[in-house]
Amino acid sequence: MARFQIHILGCGSALPNLKHNTSSQLIEIHDKMFMIDCGEGTQLQLRKSKVHFSKVGAVFITHMHGDHCFGLMGLVSTFGLLGRTAPLHIYAPKEMQELFELQQKLFCSTFEYQLIFHPVETTENKVIYEDKSLTVTTIPLQHRVPCCGFLFKEKPRLPHINREMMDYYEVPQSQYNNIKNGADWLTADGTVVPNSRLTLPAEEPLSYAYCSDTRYIPTLHKQIMDVSALYHESTYTDADEKQAAKYCHSTARQAATVAKEAKAGMLMLGHYSSKYSNENIVLNEAKSVFGNSFLSNEMDVYDVEKQKKV
Repeated sequence: MARFQIHILGCGSALPNLKHNTSSQLIEIHDKMFMIDCGEGTQLQLRKSKVHFSKVGAVFITHMHGDHCFGLMGLVSTFGLLGRTAPLHIYAPKEMQELFELQQKLFCSTFEYQLIFHPVETTENKVIYEDKSLTVTTIPLQHRVPCCGFLFKEKPRLPHINREMMDYYEVPQSQYNNIKNGADWLTADGTVVPNSRLTLPAEEPLSYAYCSDTRYIPTLHKQIMDVSALYHESTYTDADEKQAAKYCHSTARQAATVAKEAKAGMLMLGHYSSKYSNENIVLNEAKSVFGNSFLSNEMDVYDVEKQKKV
């Protein structure tokens, strides 16, 4: 079971080309699978990834530009044709709800699974999903339409049992859960053994910030400080900085600046303009600011814990 991995399904920008698919990623955390963005053709990329369709429990849409959402209804339809029974949760900008419900009425009325739409306020920094091991928080971004990113963050884990010390103090297994949850141990002679002697520290919680289409935001790093991994769009290079500003996109250098100031563990680049035949120019620009930068590509898998491509 993967602890925390990122599967790249598409990393291109709006203009279709033969090199890249439009934006989509799968986030695999503790055997749960979440999708972020669903551009045209995403379901075919999902097939190629070998991830079973039924594992996707929720889809998070950053904004209503076609290269981030045109594939959603096709995916939803295919889930129905495959006989899905588990509910599918859709988290998307509130502006999308009317269109989604109309499409659902027209194309999905006979499906046997439940579609649950969660309208998202893109201007708020707010927890929109939570389970026993994870939270997902919105990251307000600045694009030409309402847009937000998403911060996936593990909840703090319980400490590990120090078996050697547990055996030494003859702590019965029936007390292990109490010890993991912070209890001390009282020996037969009345000695209090502190919890810190009986446990080993848990791993630090991992986190992943997905910052979709956005102009450069100088304060963005404050919302994602110390993030384990960051995806930040890098549509353009320095030579096209004016173009980036005009269309509310970012350059590779700006993406790397956010990663550096946030003290991120690693940076994944993407949403490349089709004008660049060699994307190493994007990578080199980012690496000049933030060394642990990567060009995301379709079917790449990144291990957030190891902070590298698998």
